[in-house]
Amino acid sequence: MRCSDVGITSNRFTSSVPLTPEGNEHFSYSSSPSPPQTKQPNLHPLTIHPAAPRIPQVAARVRGRKRSADCPLASRQGTLRNLSSSSHSDLPEKERSATRSDGQRMQVGGDSGGMELGDGSLNPGFRDVDGGSAAEDPGKEKRDPEYAQIKPYAGMPKEVLLLHSCKARYRVPREILFWLMVACTLALVALTVTVIALSPRCMNWWQVSPVYQVYLRSFKDSDGDGVGDLKGIQKQLEHFQYLNIKSVWVSPFYRSPLRDSGYDVEDFRAIDPLFGTMQDFEKLLAEMHSKGLKLIVDLIPNHTSDRHRWFNLSRTGDPHYKDYYVWSDCNGSAPRPNNWVSVFGNSAWTYDDVRGQCYLHQFLKEQPDLNFRNPHVRKEMTDIIHFWLEKGVDGFRVGAVNRLLEAAHLRDEPQVDPKKAPESVASVWDLHHDYTTSQLGLHDLLRDWRAEMQAYSREPGRYRFMVTESYDYHEVDKTMMYYGTSLVKESDFPFNFYLLDLPQNTSGLWVKHLVQLWMANMPKGQWPNWLVGNHDQPRIASSAGHTYIRAINMLLLTLPGTPTTYYGEEIGMENNNGTDGPARDPAGKYNASASQDPQRSPMQWSSDMNAGFNNKTNTTWLPLHPDYRSINVKAQMEDEGSVLAQYRSLNTLRQSELPFLRGWFCFVHADASVFSYLRELDGLSRAFLMVLNFGGEPAVTDLSSVPELPDLLTVQMSTNRSNDDKVLHKSRIPTEAGEGLVIQYTTNTRFHPNHPEQCYVSEKACYLSAVDLLYQC
Repeated sequence: MRCSDVGITSNRFTSSVPLTPEGNEHFSYSSSPSPPQTKQPNLHPLTIHPAAPRIPQVAARVRGRKRSADCPLASRQGTLRNLSSSSHSDLPEKERSATRSDGQRMQVGGDSGGMELGDGSLNPGFRDVDGGSAAEDPGKEKRDPEYAQIKPYAGMPKEVLLLHSCKARYRVPREILFWLMVACTLALVALTVTVIALSPRCMNWWQVSPVYQVYLRSFKDSDGDGVGDLKGIQKQLEHFQYLNIKSVWVSPFYRSPLRDSGYDVEDFRAIDPLFGTMQDFEKLLAEMHSKGLKLIVDLIPNHTSDRHRWFNLSRTGDPHYKDYYVWSDCNGSAPRPNNWVSVFGNSAWTYDDVRGQCYLHQFLKEQPDLNFRNPHVRKEMTDIIHFWLEKGVDGFRVGAVNRLLEAAHLRDEPQVDPKKAPESVASVWDLHHDYTTSQLGLHDLLRDWRAEMQAYSREPGRYRFMVTESYDYHEVDKTMMYYGTSLVKESDFPFNFYLLDLPQNTSGLWVKHLVQLWMANMPKGQWPNWLVGNHDQPRIASSAGHTYIRAINMLLLTLPGTPTTYYGEEIGMENNNGTDGPARDPAGKYNASASQDPQRSPMQWSSDMNAGFNNKTNTTWLPLHPDYRSINVKAQMEDEGSVLAQYRSLNTLRQSELPFLRGWFCFVHADASVFSYLRELDGLSRAFLMVLNFGGEPAVTDLSSVPELPDLLTVQMSTNRSNDDKVLHKSRIPTEAGEGLVIQYTTNTRFHPNHPEQCYVSEKACYLSAVDLLYQC
């Protein structure tokens, strides 16, 4: 450093150490002339004040700047001695003096002046300008031993922490813990992915719980007019909770002239005043959801009422609505474009004076059929579906789907008896319905509706359910088509009406035939369902006999799939055949023996006035069954051996035991009286055997030929409570007529591997008892 680079002003020294772009450091000084100063002999050139608490910091900073291979961070050391040696290297000998010791000051300068540094400042990023190594520290020998004695302590600065953290005894455990955490994280991720991949699909709400059908007019009257309503359902929601039922299907409540009990809809977006208001519906739906219940409503797309706005516009020839219905040329004297017959009998065509044509109606003449070959009609029905899904309904029961489309050519249908005179054809049973049911394009329509519902099913826990109604009788293959295909889904299941034929022959072999008819034809991987009654069919307690109602309920609740219970079946209600006055059901107006009024009598809640159906006035829309004083909900809730108590226990068992929900179903035995089957799950030692006597006499069943069963069996539940908990030998299982047994047993030998032709399962699952886990197998 040249002397001209040093400026002495008022005995003060000014320096700066800027950082060059290359990272090198140098001194620059400002100089200005000043008067000569008197030399002060006692002035110490440079003094470093070593405050005790800062010893570790100073020591860490004054070390050499060479970086260690083990600890790169430890090489970050700019020192004060670099500053001193580099600053003085260019000064003349006589003007350069430096002394340094603890407690002293340093002065740099000659006769003309000097510079003085107080406590000493440090630029930790300092390096020599010429790139050389830092000057050797004269005080190293004194400070290094002192620094070496410094140990980690609480509150130490980061420089000391970083220095010690690079030592092997600290670094190695840290790295071990780090990689151990990485390995554990990867293992957990792999385990989670494996469990998700192997786990079977979660069951939906419509699979876990039975579906309970409410016939709205007969369930509960809240306002005293003698007709059930929406508020009445809301008052009885506790009944569903008592039975552990989560899914409730309600019959039509749309605005209607009620010519066909509400199935003739005048406005699909309005509530009929007889049943309440839209606000009543919204309150009911909100209350049901708050209690964990799901609401399924009726959708009647095949036809409307003749009072519907669309029909009135169509009959007047409005260009947009002209083809909303199926019209054909005819005249008033011969209104039969073809031989098609209505479900209720006689011609399916009616002449309209306003339009001068005939319109098609496959049901009542007040129910004209919509034309779903018209894209505007399809759009209208899709909008209606959206309307109720936006309201929050959980699913639809779509009625009469097999009649949605008719053949466009309108040809005569073949007669069942070709010799019968064509003019005498007046019943649906007189024709083969080749052109009025199951037409090409029908399933495309249902798939479109299913796709619309799927868009509303993306929210977790809000799956929208769809079930279809199609009476196909012996053509079971047509019914199975409503499941859809492996690629395109339609309904979650079509209603299974085959157990409605159970009263035709009460025997074990007949019941097995009806069950196998569905299971053998159902597409692989689909979900079955069962019912024994509805608003169109006689009550099972009347048609099969009250003796068998307990065994039939046991059958429904232990078969695989979803059971549907028609209101009152849980207490064993029967038809009220002693109704007085004119028939309310339109079928009864044509044929009194075909009336559906007997199975629609008001629900029997208690032995009070009007069976608790209407507590305000002495009015009911249909007469009560005279046995309501003994057969009612309140009385049976107090009787542990009642039909209601048994239904509740069976439903609880069904939902709590994995073999009933996810397990295999296997036929074991069937004869003239007894139908027997078992439910088992792979990996679970607990299994269940059902023995149901549908015959007219007591029977003893011998199952000794079934080696998979243990010799001794314990009755978990019997329709005759006196037989509960009995221990039976498999070679001798006695049952009374109409008695059913649920037998629980323990075994590690499975039945289904040895009898695959007798067993069915919708989705295979296995149970791992060690971790209480289900997985696909």
